Amino acid sequence: MNKTSASVENALERVLVLEMVRVTEAAAIAASELIGRGDEKAADHAAVEAMRKAFDTLYIDGTVVIGEGERDEAPMLYIGEKVGGAPGRGPKIDIALDPLEGTTITAKAGPNALAVLAAAEEGCLLNAPDVYMEKLAVGPGYPEDIISLDKSVTENVTAVADAKGVEPSDIIVCVLDRPRHAELIAELRDLGCGVVLIGDGDVAGVIAVTDPETTIDMYMGSGGAPEGVLAAAALRCVGGQFNGRLLFRNDDERARARKWGIEDLNRIYKLEDLAKGDCIFAATGVTSGSLLEGVKRLRGGKMTTESVVMRASSGTVRWIRGEHHID
Repeated sequence: MNKTSASVENALERVLVLEMVRVTEAAAIAASELIGRGDEKAADHAAVEAMRKAFDTLYIDGTVVIGEGERDEAPMLYIGEKVGGAPGRGPKIDIALDPLEGTTITAKAGPNALAVLAAAEEGCLLNAPDVYMEKLAVGPGYPEDIISLDKSVTENVTAVADAKGVEPSDIIVCVLDRPRHAELIAELRDLGCGVVLIGDGDVAGVIAVTDPETTIDMYMGSGGAPEGVLAAAALRCVGGQFNGRLLFRNDDERARARKWGIEDLNRIYKLEDLAKGDCIFAATGVTSGSLLEGVKRLRGGKMTTESVVMRASSGTVRWIRGEHHID
């Protein structure tokens, strides 16, 4: 490893592993005050403001490559925004973030709302446009390229079942509960698969394939492309396979993709196409779910948070329970 690479790795180790948890904690705590209040925009705004302020305490020269949207549609944490307390001086870090993954979940006090981010060396995260992405994921331990978006739903399920030594009817698939997935769900149920429908929060849905306790074998369906990059960063850290393909509804969305340097609009992206090199994934629960416990307010002016932070280069996964004093 040359001196430059070593210095970048040290910067990632020092700055991003534990410090980034403080960033997601701040966003989760702020959003938690709006749980069940029915106001998605207020919850998201609270998380965004808190996350940005937390970034400003870190000695990094960060750039948001996936955020709340483009500058003209997002006042803070927009794509291209500089974050961190050391612009021009600290290590150059690219950041993908979703201060509140599950705004509707939070507003309705449902499960699996998270504050999430991924961080990597400059140029290592895909600048994904804010369009839909077709997604397909499995956990670790399977032969390489066992899944592909070029295969049918039945072919993918059968391949995973064969590798697992079970029948297709024994496979459990997580799918975002949307009308657009009606045919997908019907085909899965024709195979006898168990289908776990989630109302929102497909980052947690993708990560669920890596945890045997969830019993979920596969993730299928379309959701936001930015969330696809975040989920890919997490899988890079803990293992698994991912396919993603951008979906475009109109010429405006195609033009947006080309603006961010994407020329092959039909490309199938794998894990390292979305998040390469060393990368960090951090998440803090806002509401309790399959991945993390949510923020809990206790007597005596205290609250607790549960977070996870992962690093690709080491494969380290840290589960962190924080206790905070309420001012």
